[in-house]
Amino acid sequence: MKEEYFPLPLVKNEAERRFELTLDGHTAFIEYKEHHNKIWLIHTESPDALAGKGIATALIEKTLAWIEGNHYKLIPICPMVVAYIKRHPEWKRILEEHAAESFK
Repeated sequence: MKEEYFPLPLVKNEAERRFELTLDGHTAFIEYKEHHNKIWLIHTESPDALAGKGIATALIEKTLAWIEGNHYKLIPICPMVVAYIKRHPEWKRILEEHAAESFK
């Protein structure tokens, strides 16, 4: 993650069921669904104004850290999140058991 994104707060917008990062008035988000201690990351979207700036990567990293810190197990549905975990296999530690099998 770019250093400039470290201070940006991750917002868990429960009303919209999405994690959000806002930069320069533009918001990137990951839609989620949760049940008990499991969370599904469904779709990641970044506005065109933020394209190519690394905001989606920062959003994914901050969301994964939130999931781990809050003791959830992850079921990644979003292709961007799946690709990120494949590039950073250390995050397999937070995958739900059945989801982890697809990364073997």
